Amino acid sequence: MLFNSYIFIFLFFPLVLLGYYGLNHAGRYKAALIFLTLMSFWFYGYQNIYYLPILIFSILFNYAITSAMSRFSAAKWRRLCLYAGFAFNIGILFYFKYYDFFLRNLNMVFKTELPLLHLLLPLGISFYTFQQLSYVVDSYRGECEGYGFVEYAAYVSYFPQLIAGPIVYHSELIPQFRDIARKKPDFHNMSKGLYAFSLGLAKKVLLADTFSRMVNAGYDNISSLNTSSALLVMLGYSLQIYFDFSGYCDMAYGIGYLMNIRLPRNFNSPYRSQSVSEFWDRWHMTLTRFFTRYVYIPLGGNRKGQARTYLNVMAVFLVSGLWHGANWTFILWGVLHGAVTVGERMAGKLRLRLPQFVRVIFTFTFVTFAWSLFRADSLTDACLLWKQLFTGGFGPVYEPVTAAFQETVEMSFLYHAGLGAYMTRFPWLLPALFTAACLGCCFYLPNTQDKTERLKLTVPKMLVVVLLMLWSILSLSEISEFLYFNF
Repeated sequence: MLFNSYIFIFLFFPLVLLGYYGLNHAGRYKAALIFLTLMSFWFYGYQNIYYLPILIFSILFNYAITSAMSRFSAAKWRRLCLYAGFAFNIGILFYFKYYDFFLRNLNMVFKTELPLLHLLLPLGISFYTFQQLSYVVDSYRGECEGYGFVEYAAYVSYFPQLIAGPIVYHSELIPQFRDIARKKPDFHNMSKGLYAFSLGLAKKVLLADTFSRMVNAGYDNISSLNTSSALLVMLGYSLQIYFDFSGYCDMAYGIGYLMNIRLPRNFNSPYRSQSVSEFWDRWHMTLTRFFTRYVYIPLGGNRKGQARTYLNVMAVFLVSGLWHGANWTFILWGVLHGAVTVGERMAGKLRLRLPQFVRVIFTFTFVTFAWSLFRADSLTDACLLWKQLFTGGFGPVYEPVTAAFQETVEMSFLYHAGLGAYMTRFPWLLPALFTAACLGCCFYLPNTQDKTERLKLTVPKMLVVVLLMLWSILSLSEISEFLYFNF
């Protein structure tokens, strides 16, 4: 189920609030958690019921293995449980996400014809697998309390973070489920939640989905793009994925507030970053801290010399690339981010200093360039796009790109409002202005979480919330998935 859908906004979430708060009000705290878990299962299985047994089996196995671990005092048996949990979680992820990729490359190298499985990737499997893997490791380290099964199932399946994050630790969520003070409605938190949700919904529906039209038109025929068109398409995808993921994070954050649950921050104006390493401290923040805690530090972090530190950085970004997708485009994307991060560390050792605006521009340019690997279907398509960018020559923007932008309801309104002559004469102007305005928002406007934290509800802000909600809901005619559902 999607946050940006009629069934979620008008049926599912109202039922969740009524049932969850109603059962808690009656003192049925365990029943409220069971209800929340079952509703989360409905949320997860709504689009494809066949995904649900995988999630449920994963929850059952991981809870069983950590419960067995807690009963053993001998190190060897605890270690055996750790290895079993690690093998299961990595194994299930490999089977569904990487099996065909591995066989495809094996067939290509050794000229074999091993049959592919053509499995559908279960939604959110990368997220809930990593979340449970962290629980298994923390249980081995003795950092988990004796959580009950209902608490654990609710923790893993909690619907706002289930499919696209944030990756939440047990110590962040389960204590909030236990807190009696959080079990009754708080109208101040509800106002903050509606505010954050409305901003996130607007980012997704009004901004990200508008850019997706331009981007899809460009990537459908890369060879027809000139330099102007390729630049606009690449910037368009950089802004599409920004507002798409930012919108999801805002909505998840707002839903949490509406239920008195504080989810960890996962997005913090990343395009203002002055380095690639800072970018990863701001983009998908919970994934970065996961890799830091469970990959980078266990590998030795920066404690074993400079060369080993650089190797560990490259290993983390290689794993990050693989985590995002089973394609050589994602692997190259991870390698590029790792190489630039290592280069930044070397430059820091040499005390090379650049002005702040230069560092921000360089970081944004690199990140936008690398995003093209995310959108391209293959390395061949990515290289063709880069070729068109540098050799296509400046000229009129590819007509389907501008036409796709003008198909939106808002552009039709402007056309009939008297701007039709200008839109016909300068078809590239509105897409360019829209892109420039959204870039300005990324660099200069405060982020939603900061605005939500210090929110003081006023009549103008209430009107903004109502207007954005109505505008976004009326624009839901073509409901699209979030980009991170694919990762």
